[in-house]
Amino acid sequence: MLNFFKKKAALVWAKKHVLKSGEFKKNSVKNQEALLLSLVKTAEKTLFGREHDFESIRSVKEFQDRVPVADYEDLKPYIERVKKGQANILWTETPEYFAKTSGTTSGSKYIPISKEGMPFQIAGAQSALFHYIAQKNNADFVNGKMIFLQGSPEMEEVFGIKTGRLSGIVAHHIPGYLQKNRLPSWNTNIMEDWEAKVEKIIEETEHENMTLISGIPPWLIMYFEKLTEKHGKKIKQLFPNLQLLVTGGVNYEPYRDKMNDLLGGKVDIIQTFPASEGFFAFQDDYTKEGLLLLTDHGIFYEFIPLEEYGKPEARRLTLKDVELNKDYALILSTNSGLWAYSIGDVVRFTGKDPYRILVSGRTKHFTSAFGEHVIAFEVEEAMKATVEKNAAQITEFHLAPQVNPTEGLPYHEWLIEFEKEPENLELFRSELDEQLRARNTYYDDLITGNILQQLHITPLKKNAFHEYAKSQGKLGGQNKTPRLANDRKIADLLEIYKL
Repeated sequence: MLNFFKKKAALVWAKKHVLKSGEFKKNSVKNQEALLLSLVKTAEKTLFGREHDFESIRSVKEFQDRVPVADYEDLKPYIERVKKGQANILWTETPEYFAKTSGTTSGSKYIPISKEGMPFQIAGAQSALFHYIAQKNNADFVNGKMIFLQGSPEMEEVFGIKTGRLSGIVAHHIPGYLQKNRLPSWNTNIMEDWEAKVEKIIEETEHENMTLISGIPPWLIMYFEKLTEKHGKKIKQLFPNLQLLVTGGVNYEPYRDKMNDLLGGKVDIIQTFPASEGFFAFQDDYTKEGLLLLTDHGIFYEFIPLEEYGKPEARRLTLKDVELNKDYALILSTNSGLWAYSIGDVVRFTGKDPYRILVSGRTKHFTSAFGEHVIAFEVEEAMKATVEKNAAQITEFHLAPQVNPTEGLPYHEWLIEFEKEPENLELFRSELDEQLRARNTYYDDLITGNILQQLHITPLKKNAFHEYAKSQGKLGGQNKTPRLANDRKIADLLEIYKL
C-alpha cells in the first residue's frame, strides 16, 4: 500500500511540475534578459562588480561591453581571494561549496557554488525525472533501488568552504524520500580505488531490485560488463524491473548499440547536461531530438559562433539571435559569481519552441591540424552511421592527426576499440571517411585536393581505453578520454594497445 501511494504521489507532483514549467519555456528570451540584470544588480557591490561598473549596467549590450569573455585563468585571481575566505569578491557571500575539477592548464579548478546556486543543481535532476514520469505516466521506478554514480561524498575544507567533486556534493542533497532506496552504501561511495569500488557496488546491487541507474556511459558499460561476466546473464535478466538509465557527461549515441546489447531488453534513457558550473539541460521529450535548455535556473547564457570563438571581434549572441544547427561556444553568467565564463562546451540548437540543444563538442577538443576543424558531433555522427551500415559495435575511439607519416600524404588516424569488428575493415574505413566528408566540407576539400589521404584505422585490443585511463590515473568517476585531439599525445600512448 505504501508503494502505491508513493508512486501515486510522484505522478501528481510530476504533472504539476511540468504544467508549471510551461511558463519558462514560453518566455525564455524575456526571462533571460531580466535574469542577467537581476544578477548584475545583486553583485554590483562585489569587487568584480565595482571593477566592471555593474551599477551603471542597464542592458545586455552594456554588460557585454564591460565584461569580457573569461576562462578559468582569467577568473583565477578572484577565486584565489575567495579561497582565502574573502566575501564580496565574485558574489555577495563566500560560496557554500567549491566543486573541485581537473584542469589541463590550471591544475585543479575550484568552481564556486553559492547558496543560491546549489538548489538549482538538485532541481535540474528532479525536473528531468518529473518530466519523464509525466510523459510516460509511469513512476514504477520510485519503489525500487537506485544507483546515483558519484565521486566520494567526503569533503575537505578550504578556509571553511566545503570542497569536493560535484557528484559528491550533490549526494548530500538527495531528497529524503530517495535516500532509503539509494545505493551503494556510504562506505562504498568513499572508496578511491575505482576498480575495487565497482566490485563492491556489484556486491551491494546484484541481488537487489534495481529500477534506476545513473552514470556516464563508460562507467555504466564497465559496471554492466562485470555483472554480465560474473552471472552470464544480460542486465534485464538480472534486473527485470530496471526501468530507467540517467546519463550525462558525453554523447550517449555512440554507446547506444553496445548498451542495448548489454541490457538485452528495453530500458528508457534520460540524457542530461550537468556540470560543476550548473545544471544546463535535460531530455524532456522522448519524441524529439535535443535537451531542454533550463533558462530559469540562475544562469544567463551567451553563444559565440564556433568559427569566431577566440577572435577579438567575436559576436556574443543571446537566445533571440541563435540559429538552428549551428555550433556555438557556451558562455555563462551565474548566481554563483561566474561572469561571461567560457565553460569549454560547444552546443547546437535543435529547436526554439522551447529551446533545445545538443552538446556537439568542446572548444579545446577538435582536430584541425590542416584547417579542417572537425568537431565531436561530426565524428560521432559519422561513426554512428558507419557502425549501423556495417553491423559493427565500438567500445571507444580517439581521432588524432598524423602530420608526418613515413610515406604518403598526411591523414587522420582513428584508434578504435571494437566490441564487434566489421566483417570488412577496409569497407568500414572507406564508409567512415565518406561519412565524415559528408559532414565537414573542409575535410572533404582536403581529401579532394590531395592535401590529405583517406583516414587510417588502427584497431586496439579489448580494454585498451580502460588500461590507458588506469595508466593515467583517470579511471572511473566522471573521467573520460577526449575523442578528438589536435596533437598525438594521447594517440602515441594508445599505440601500445594496437592489435
